[in-house]
Amino acid sequence: MQIDDRLTTVLRMRVDSDGVRRTQFRQLIDLLGTLPETAESELLRPAYARLSELMTHLPQEEQAAILREPGVRLRNPELVAYLAGGESKPAASAMATARLSDAQWLALIPELPMNARGFLRHRRDLSSDVKDLLARLGVQDLVLPDAGINRSAAAVPPSPTPAVAPVSPASPTSDTTEGIGALLRRIEAFREERQGKPVAPRLPLEEEELSASPLLGFEFATDTAGTVTWASGPIATLAVGLRLTSPMPGVLIDVDKRIAARLAAHQPITTAPINLAAAPDISGEWRMDAAPLFDAKDGRFTGYRGCLRRPIVSAEDAANDDSEGDAMRQVLHELRTPVNAIQGFAEIIQQQLFGPAPHEYRAHAAGISVDAAKLLAGFDEVDRLVKLDSGDLKPEEGESDLRLVVSDTVQRLQAFLRPRNAAFDLRVKGSPFHVGLARPEAMALCWRLLATAAGAMGPGETIALRLAGNEKRVRLRMKIPPSLIDGTAKNLAAPADQQREKAISAGMFGPKFSFKLAQAEAEAAGGYLKCKQDRVTLVLPALTAKNVDHSPEQGRANG
Repeated sequence: MQIDDRLTTVLRMRVDSDGVRRTQFRQLIDLLGTLPETAESELLRPAYARLSELMTHLPQEEQAAILREPGVRLRNPELVAYLAGGESKPAASAMATARLSDAQWLALIPELPMNARGFLRHRRDLSSDVKDLLARLGVQDLVLPDAGINRSAAAVPPSPTPAVAPVSPASPTSDTTEGIGALLRRIEAFREERQGKPVAPRLPLEEEELSASPLLGFEFATDTAGTVTWASGPIATLAVGLRLTSPMPGVLIDVDKRIAARLAAHQPITTAPINLAAAPDISGEWRMDAAPLFDAKDGRFTGYRGCLRRPIVSAEDAANDDSEGDAMRQVLHELRTPVNAIQGFAEIIQQQLFGPAPHEYRAHAAGISVDAAKLLAGFDEVDRLVKLDSGDLKPEEGESDLRLVVSDTVQRLQAFLRPRNAAFDLRVKGSPFHVGLARPEAMALCWRLLATAAGAMGPGETIALRLAGNEKRVRLRMKIPPSLIDGTAKNLAAPADQQREKAISAGMFGPKFSFKLAQAEAEAAGGYLKCKQDRVTLVLPALTAKNVDHSPEQGRANG
C-alpha cells in the first residue's frame, strides 16, 4: 500500500532536533488521520509508538498549534480517540478539528474521556443526534440560576444627563443598587443550589442516588491517559472523568513516585496506596489494584481495568504511625522508587514494548531486570523484619509438620552439597512435630537457617541437625559452620554479592541478617531463636494435630 511506503519513509527519519520532531509529528498526524477505519498494517504499532514518543518531547502548545493548522485531516476515529486521551491542549485541538461522520461520532463519544466530550460542546457543526448524545452524557455548561430575578434589573442605567447632579460612589442610585443586588442574589442562589452536592459530573440519565452507607470499594476502567471512562454502580457519576491511573499525579489524586513509575511503564498495580481529594463520598485513602489492557490485534496499550477499596486500619496501626518502623519503611520506599523505575524501563526494552531493540540491548536489559528484582526482594526482607519487630506483621497461621519441612529442605540442598562432599546429619526423636505455622512460612524459616549454613560449609564438612518434638514444643538445633563463627571469619555480615563464589544464599544481606530475620519470625510465632557459641537453637510451640501417631520415633538422614 502507498500509505505503508509513506509511513516507512517517515519512521526512518532521523530525529535529532525539535524541528525534525515537529515535522515528523505533522506527517504522522496526516498519514494516520487519513487512514481508512478498517486499515491494517504492521507499521501502525510503531507509528503510534513514535507518535507517543514525539508527544512527550513537544510542548502541548506546539502540538495544539499543529493540530489546528489549515489542511490537517483528522478523519480516523482511532487517531482522534488516541489524541483525546492525551494532554488537554492537544486534545482540545483534536476535538475542534476532527471531521468524522455522524455514525463515527456516535460510536466514539461514549468511549471518550469526560474532558474530551466537554471540548465538543463548543462545536456548532455537529448533528442534532450527536448533540443529543452529548446532552444525555451530561456534557453541558454550568450557568447561574435565574432565582426568579428579572434579568433586566441587573442592567446598569444610562449615564445621568448634565442637568442631574453627579452621584458619588458612596450613594449609588437605587437602580444600580438593584442591579448589583440582583447579581448577588443569583450568586447566592447558585451557591445554595450547589451546597452539599459533589463537584463531579453526573449523568442526567442516572437516577439512582448514592447509598447512604460508606463506600468501601468499586471497580473502574480507564483510557490510555488514565482517565476513568467507566465505574461500577452509582459511583460512576463521581468517578468518571478522574485521571485515576495517570502517571502524572494531579490536584485531585495523589500517588507516590513508585506507583507513578509503574503506571508510566504500563505495569500491573497491586495494593497501591492513593489519596483522592474529590467529592466527599470518594475522598480519602484507597488501595488500588489494576491490570493494564492491550489490544489483541496490534498489542497497543488501551488502558487499565481495576478496583479501589478502602484500607482497613486498626488501632494498633494508628498507634505505630510515628514509630521507628515507620521511618524505616519510608526509607525503603525511597529506595524502592528508583529501583522500580529502572526495572520497569528495563522490562520495556527487553520486551520491546515501545518498538524493536537490538538483541544485545535486550540481553543487558534482562540482566538489569534480574538485578533489580534481587534488590526488591532484599528490600522486602528488610520490610518484613521491620514489621515483625514492630508487631505490624504476624506469620500466617496454619499447621505444618516441621519434621517434613526440615527433611524437604535438606533434600533440596543436597544438589549443592554433594559435589563438595558436604552434608547435613539430621537426627530426629520424639513426637509430634506439628507447629502453628502455614507451610510456606515454616519452609521460609527453615530455608533461612539451613541455606545460610549450607552456603558457608566447606568441602567435606558435615553439620549436625537435631530435631526433637513433644506435646509442648518442637526444637531444632544446628551446628554453626566454623566460617560463620565470630573470630574465625570476617564475612559474617558480608552481603551475598561480595561472596560470588557461593552458589547458594539465604538472602542478599548476609548470614547475620538472615539469622536476625529468622529470630524475628520465630518470636512472632510464639517461639525463639538463640545463637550461642557454635550452635543455633530454634524452638516453636507445638500444635497437637489430629490423627497423628504419637509413638516415639527416631531417624537419621544424611544430606
